[in-house]
Amino acid sequence: MVPRRPRDLEVPKTPVEYFGAELRACREGANLGRPQLAAKLGYTPQWVGQIERGESAPSEDFAKDCDTLFETKGVFVRIWEWIQRLGHLQILPPGFPEFIRREAEASVIHSFEAMAVTGLFQTPEYAYEQLKTSRTPEEAEKLVETRLSRQAILSGEDPCHVVVVFDEYAVRRPVGGPEVMRGQVQHLIDLADPLNVTMQIVPSAKGSYPGVMGAFTILRFDEEPDAAYVEGHVGGQLIERRSTVRAYALRFDLIRGAALSTDESLKLLEAILESL
Repeated sequence: MVPRRPRDLEVPKTPVEYFGAELRACREGANLGRPQLAAKLGYTPQWVGQIERGESAPSEDFAKDCDTLFETKGVFVRIWEWIQRLGHLQILPPGFPEFIRREAEASVIHSFEAMAVTGLFQTPEYAYEQLKTSRTPEEAEKLVETRLSRQAILSGEDPCHVVVVFDEYAVRRPVGGPEVMRGQVQHLIDLADPLNVTMQIVPSAKGSYPGVMGAFTILRFDEEPDAAYVEGHVGGQLIERRSTVRAYALRFDLIRGAALSTDESLKLLEAILESL
C-alpha cells in the first residue's frame, strides 16, 4: 500500500496557521517525523499534527518547548504572543484597536460622555458590569483588562492631559449595584484632583445643550494632526479630516460652556456620592 502523501499547506492566513507552518518547517529541517517530534516534546503525534495544520492553537508551554528543542531563540514564543494579542483584538469593536493605539500617543484628550462614565475613568467593577452584557465572562474580563491598561496614560512622568465633560446622567446612571456606583463616583472624585485631569459636569437642570447629539473624543498630538473618535452601537470611527475634527472641537467648547466649573462639578460628585 502506497503511503498517503501529506497535503501541501496553503499560505498561512492566521497566526495559528503561521505557527503550524513554522513548526512543520523546523521539524522537516531537523529530519524528524511527527511521531519523533512528539516523543521529543512529550506530546501526542495527533496534537502535533493539529498544530501544524493550524487546527489547534499552541499553548505557551508548547511554544517554549519548541524554542528549546529547535534552539530558535524565542521565535515560537513570540508567535504565541502574537496569537494572544490578535485574539484579544478580535473581541474589540471595529475601529477601536486603532483608537487605542492613537489614544496612547496623544498629549491632550478632550472627551464628552452623555450616557456612562468613559473607559479611561472606570473602576474594574463598573467596567465589568458595563461590558458583561451579551459576552462571555472571559470576553468581558479581557475587555476590562484593556480598559484598565488604557488608564496608564493618566499617570507617570509625562501623563496625558485629559479634559472630560460628563452629562450628569452619565454619572448617575446605575451600573451594577449601589456598591459599584459608590466606588465609581469616589474614583471620579479622586481623579478630579490630579493636575493633568480637568473634569466638568453638565447638570441635568441645563435641559437641551450641544451635547445631546452624543459622545465623542478628540485626540490632540504634538507633531501630528488632531483626530476625533465617535463610537456607535457596533463599532467606532476615527476621523482625521481636519474640517470635521475642527467642528467637533467647536462642539466640545460649546459643551464645556454649558457645564459647571470644576469646583462646582466636584461638589456635585460629592453630593451624588452621599445620595448613594
